[in-house]
Order: sequence, then structure tokens, then C-alpha cells
Amino acid sequence: MSKSVILCGVGGQGTVLASKLISYAAMAKGDEVKSAETIGMAQRGGSVTSHVRMGDGVFSPMIPIGKADVMIAFEPAEAVRNLAYLKDDGVVVVSKKAVKPVTASLAKKEYEGKDMLDYLEKKVDRLVVVDGEKVTSKLGSSKVLNVVLLGAAVASHEIDISPEEVRSAIRDKVPEKFHELNYLALDEGALLYSEQ
Repeated sequence: MSKSVILCGVGGQGTVLASKLISYAAMAKGDEVKSAETIGMAQRGGSVTSHVRMGDGVFSPMIPIGKADVMIAFEPAEAVRNLAYLKDDGVVVVSKKAVKPVTASLAKKEYEGKDMLDYLEKKVDRLVVVDGEKVTSKLGSSKVLNVVLLGAAVASHEIDISPEEVRSAIRDKVPEKFHELNYLALDEGALLYSEQ
């Protein structure tokens, strides 16, 4: 059995690290993993999308349209932009905070994200909206939003990796001084999922 996770956001949000933690956790338990990233026009502010596929019978890193079990979206508009990848009963974990895309900034257009969240609520049955600013403020660092969202996604039981397997990946791949903060972020994400 295979699982597919699409992660989407903008540059600088930790999308790639979150995809690597999923990949490492799955590989450590013996799953075959294929992944790929598409990175937008700028390191900061451009679109970033990561595809992670794991399990039996995975031959390509790219998730076909309509086949993602889970979407982890760091930004509401990016969630809408990538929604076609989600399967009908898939889970979307999305950060509530809008990040104004570079294109909107250049065009001097307004963008707050509420319309995108409203659209997602109409289209997705299994939607988890995370108040990223609130939880990262509680944790004292905005840099762990990626692990908060990952914690919520793992708690959905749709990825086939456990919180302990993600903790192990954090231990192996994140500098030691950030371990405890990331463990707390993982737990906060799981708690947010259980509350929705």
C-alpha cells in the first residue's frame, strides 16, 4: 500500500524540510520513498511544492492529479492552487495565515487569504485549519510552523508514519539545539488536529 503527501507553500517556510522529515521517517521503517520539489522564482516568496510518495508500487516521485492522501499547505492560496492533487476523501492541513505572493506584491493587489479558506471549506470535507501565528507565538518561534503542520497531518493517520518516527527523523536530521522545540511543535500540531 502506498501513500502520497503533497506539501505546498512559499519559499522560506520550511516546506522542503517537512518533506524530508516525512521521507526520512518512512525510509527508517523500511518504506520505499520517492520525492521531488518544485521551487518557484525566488528562494523567499516563490511557490514551493514537494511531492512525497512512499510504500509499495511507487515508481514516480510526482503525485498524479487526484491521488494525494494528504496535503500540508503552509499558505491558503497555495492550498487552493494545488487542490487538484488531493483525492476525494483526502485530508488538508492548512495554515490560516496568508503570505502575500510576490506577484500580488508587484501588482500592488490586496490578498488576505480568507476567500481561499472559505473556498477550501466548501471543497474539502477533511479540512484542518491551523492558527500558525498563535501556536508558533506560544512556542516562541515562527520557524517551527512546518513541524506544527506536520504534527497535525501525522495525527490524521493518513500518512502511515507515527509521531515517534517523526521524532526520530528530527533527532537525525535537525541540529540538536532545536530538538526540544521541534518535539513541542510536533505535539502541538497533533493536539490541534484532535481539537478539530
